[in-house]
Amino acid sequence: MLGGLALSLAGARADAAEALYRLSIPPKPYADALIDLGVQANVSIVGTSTCGPGGRVALAGAYTLDDALSRLLAGAPCDYRVLDPRTVRIVAPPPAAKPAPEPVRTPTLLGEVLVTAAKRTANLNKLAASVSIIPHDQIELTGAADVIQTTAQMAGVLTTNLGPARDKLILRGLSDGAFTGRAPSTVGTYLDDAAINYNAPDPDLQLVDVERIEVVRGPQGALYGSGALSGVFRIVPRKPDMTQPEFGVAGAIAETQGGSPSEEIDGYANLPLLHDRAALRLVAYRDVQGGYLDNAQLRLSNVDRTVREGGRAALRLQPADAWQIDLSATAQRLRSNDTQYTTPGLAPDQHLSRLQEQHKNDFAEGSATLRGELGWANLRANLAFVDHTFSSQYDASQVLADVFNAPSELGVYYEHTRIHMISTDVLLRSARPSRLTWLLGVYATESQEKSPATLDGQQPSGVLERYYTENRRDQFREAAIYGEASYGFAPGWTATLGGRFFQSNVRTLSDVVAPLPPGQSRSGRYSADFDGVSPKLSVQRESPSGALAYALYSEGYRAGGFNTGGLQLIRASRRTFAPDKLRNYEVGLKVRLLDTRMNVHAAAFFDQWRDIQTDQYRPSGIPYTANVGDADIAGLESELNYDFDFGLSLQLNTLFAHSRITRANPDFAAQVVSALPTVPRFSGGLLAVYHHPLPRDLTLRLIGETGYVGSSAISFDASKTTRMGEYAETRLSAQVAARDWSATLFVLNPVNSAGDTFSYGNPFTFTRTEGQPVRQSTPQRPRTIGLRLSAHY
Repeated sequence: MLGGLALSLAGARADAAEALYRLSIPPKPYADALIDLGVQANVSIVGTSTCGPGGRVALAGAYTLDDALSRLLAGAPCDYRVLDPRTVRIVAPPPAAKPAPEPVRTPTLLGEVLVTAAKRTANLNKLAASVSIIPHDQIELTGAADVIQTTAQMAGVLTTNLGPARDKLILRGLSDGAFTGRAPSTVGTYLDDAAINYNAPDPDLQLVDVERIEVVRGPQGALYGSGALSGVFRIVPRKPDMTQPEFGVAGAIAETQGGSPSEEIDGYANLPLLHDRAALRLVAYRDVQGGYLDNAQLRLSNVDRTVREGGRAALRLQPADAWQIDLSATAQRLRSNDTQYTTPGLAPDQHLSRLQEQHKNDFAEGSATLRGELGWANLRANLAFVDHTFSSQYDASQVLADVFNAPSELGVYYEHTRIHMISTDVLLRSARPSRLTWLLGVYATESQEKSPATLDGQQPSGVLERYYTENRRDQFREAAIYGEASYGFAPGWTATLGGRFFQSNVRTLSDVVAPLPPGQSRSGRYSADFDGVSPKLSVQRESPSGALAYALYSEGYRAGGFNTGGLQLIRASRRTFAPDKLRNYEVGLKVRLLDTRMNVHAAAFFDQWRDIQTDQYRPSGIPYTANVGDADIAGLESELNYDFDFGLSLQLNTLFAHSRITRANPDFAAQVVSALPTVPRFSGGLLAVYHHPLPRDLTLRLIGETGYVGSSAISFDASKTTRMGEYAETRLSAQVAARDWSATLFVLNPVNSAGDTFSYGNPFTFTRTEGQPVRQSTPQRPRTIGLRLSAHY
C-alpha cells in the first residue's frame, strides 16, 4: 500500500463511548467474563489475568462499553482503562485514588487479543499454537495494502514475488518451491470463514476496512483439512455495526524514482438499517501501482503498471437475541500490464521480451453464515462460493527456436484458468463453562477448474500457427468430519485431542493437440481417491502469573493428482504425483512481563515432510508436479513486543529454520539441493511506532518498519542453482492525526536498494532445452515518496 493510515488513539470518542452493545454473559469469573465482553463488543481487552482467577459475575442487556466494564468489575481486584474505542487495558487499582490515565500507546500485537482462527473464540495468549495477529489499527498505521506488505510484521511469513496476484504464501519455512502449478497450496487462505484458495495463486485482495489478520503456523489438517499443510492465513473483514452509522474515505498519491506515479482511493460506509436488528457495511477501492521497469526490446517504459479495483458488501441480521445471520459478497478486478523481472546484462530496471507479459485476475466470493445459541452448544454454519479467474501470457519465442527450429517466429504462451469452488462448514461448540470443552464439525467442498492453454507462433509475415493446445478440466471433492476436545485435568493444566476423518476424490480430463513434430496429440481421463485421519494432540500449562507453556503434535496433508500437459507425453513414472504429509512436533512459550508491557511468544519446532509435492517446468516451459522426496525441518520462531512509557512501541519477530533433504526421489532429478528452496535460514522484521501529543488535540506518530529476508535457492533441482534474497525492505512514515482525520507522509525503500526479491519471471526463458537456467531477477520497487489523507466520521 502506498499510504499509511491510523485511527486516533488519544482516547475513546464520544460517539463510540455512547454506543450500546447487546450483551449476554452467563455467570463466570472476572477474567472469563471480560473475554466474553471483548467477543460480543468486538474490542480487545488486554490484561484480563490481572483480575485473578476468582469472582462470579454476569451481565445481560444493552450497555455502553464503559457501563459494562463498570458493572462487571464492581468489587473486583482490578480496574480498567479505555485506551481507544477498540482497546481496553485491565490494570491493578492503586491503594487509594484512581490513577491518572496511562500514556496513549499503540495496541500491542501480542497482547490479550481474541482470535477465532482455531474455530473457537480464544485468548491469543492461551492458545497452544503459534499464532500471529495484525489488528485493524496496525494495518492502517503501517499502510499495509495487501498480503505481501504484512509479511514483515509476523514471524515466519514469506511470499514469492512474481507479481501482484501471482504469488504464493509460505509459512514457517515450509516451502514446496517457487513455482505455481497443479500442486495444492501449502497454506489455507481464508476470507473470514470461507476458504478462497485450493491450488491458485493468492488473489492479492486489498486490505481495506479489515478487522484483523490471523495467522496460525504449523499444519492445521485437523481443523482445516487439505491445503493447510503449513498453516492458515485468515483475513477477517470488519462487520456491520447496528448501533451507529460510520463513514470513512482515504486517498494517496506517490512518486517512484524512475517510474510512473501511483494513486489510490478507498472508502467505507456502515449503515444501521434497523436498530439492533440489521446493518449494512459497504467498501470500495481503486489502487494504481505505477510501473518502474522498462522493456528494452519493445522500447517501452514503466511497463509493469497494475490496476486493482474492487469492493465488498456485508449485511448483518439479528432476527433474535440468540441468532445472527451474516451475508457478504466480495469482488476484485486486477490487471498487470507486464511482469516485474529484469534481465541481467541490461540496465538494472530493464528486461527483454518480444511482447508484454500481461496478467489478469478476477476474484468473486459470496458467503452466508448463521450463528446461534442452542443453550448446550453454539452453532456456526457457513456456506461459501468462490469464482476465481486468472490468465497470463508469456514470451515463448525461445521454445519455438529450441524445440521447433523457428527462431524468427514470435512465440506466445497463453494460459487461462477459471475455478468455481463451493464449500460448507457446520460447527457445534460447547457453550457452558466446564473443565471439558469440545467442538464438532462437518465439512464438504467441491472445486471445478477449467484451464485451457495454448502455444502460438507468429511468423514475420503475420501468419499465426498453433503449436500446442491443452483443454484440461479438474474436479476436487472432499468431505470430512472433525472434532476437538479439551480437558482441564489439573489446576493450570489442559490437554487437547482432535482429529479429522476425510475422504477426497480427484478427477482430471485432458485433451492435448500438438500437430507439429516433436509434439504428440493425446487425451485421457483420470481419477483417484484419497482418505485418512489427520490427528492433533496438545498439552499446555498456564502458571498463576499467566505464562503459558505448551507441547503440540499436529499433521497436515495434500491430495495427489495427475500430469497431462506438455508437447510430448511425460514418462509413465511422472504421470501421477502422490499425496504428501507433514508431521509437526512443537513446544512453545507465551509470557507477559513488566506489568504486561512486554510480551514474548516463542516456539521451537521439528517437522517431517514426506513425499514433498513441488511444481516444476519441463524444458518446453510447461509445468508438471512431482514428488521430490522427504525432508526434515527444524526451527525457532519468536515475536516480542514492548511498550515504553514515553510513547514508543517496538515489535520484533524472527525465524531461524534449517531444512535437510533426507531422501531424494531419483525420478525427480539427477541431483537435488540439500535444503528446501525459496526460504532462507533467517528472516525477521522490526516495527517501531512513536506517539507524541501535539497542541489542539493532535498526535504525531513516527513509524518505522523493516523486514529482512536471507539468501535461498530457487528450485529443488540442483542444476538450477540460481539464488536470491539477502535484502531488507523498509518503510518510514510520519503522521499527524486528529480525532477524525490523519495525514501521512511516507517513503518506501529510502536507501533505494535493488535487492533480488525473486530470481524468476518467465518459465520459457528460465529453462532452456539443455536444462540450464537463465538468470532472472526481481528488484525492489525504487525509492517511493507519497502522501496519504484519510477521514473518518
